[in-house]
Amino acid sequence: MNLKHPFWQGVLVLVLAYVVIKWGIGYLLPMIGVPSAPVPSTVVTQYMLTVLVGVLLYMSAESDRWAAFKAPMVRTMVDPGRRALRGILLVGLPLLVGWVAYQGVKPSFGAPATLRSIHPAPPNSITFRGATMELAGLENPLRHSGDMEAHLAVGNAVYTRNCVPCHGDLLDGQGHFASMLTPVPADFTNTGTIVQLTESYVFWRIAKGGPGLPNEGAPWNSAMPAWETILDENETWSVILFLYERTGSTPRTWEEEGAEGEAH
Repeated sequence: MNLKHPFWQGVLVLVLAYVVIKWGIGYLLPMIGVPSAPVPSTVVTQYMLTVLVGVLLYMSAESDRWAAFKAPMVRTMVDPGRRALRGILLVGLPLLVGWVAYQGVKPSFGAPATLRSIHPAPPNSITFRGATMELAGLENPLRHSGDMEAHLAVGNAVYTRNCVPCHGDLLDGQGHFASMLTPVPADFTNTGTIVQLTESYVFWRIAKGGPGLPNEGAPWNSAMPAWETILDENETWSVILFLYERTGSTPRTWEEEGAEGEAH
């Protein structure tokens, strides 16, 4: 391969352009702090066609360069010594085009994309271990009673024993099992999770888990179990205290909830 030859120069430009467009924009730029995202295949195709047209225009701008650029292709098509290569190309190229076309139209058996409400509306009341609990206006009873340090110690133990594998040591949704779950576990350090919720809402989500989500929130694939079969009421309220204390967050109050409802 002679990189001074116009043909191989054109091939090198196309290869480098593909690498930059396919991986450089979507994966290398974020590594140096420049916001970006993976480039869709349709956009890659459009950009590569633009680069190809640019290469052909450059090569054809001078007759000598154009003749040198075409020479390897012409020799491949007419040289008797390259009959085997011609046969491979005449068979391989149509097969490649057919395979690419098939990949573009073949049916997909993957699960369809689904829209999901991150925080669906809670019910007015739930049944917790056989007892009815009214969620509207319900506050965490442990916030103003008993020893707060003892409550947090119970919550810490509950979280460490039951929640770390999914939600992680840092409460950031990066536990050992997180990569295997869709949707991923909640990141409690994110301002879009528990900071936006009342403690009664969090109690409902912990107690009922994925199986207790409402129909209007379907379809759901949440792996969150219904913890009411494992945790009692005190443990559930304690782990809620722990979540807010450890993340430095303040739960939403019912006054704020009411004010937003009036605004709407």
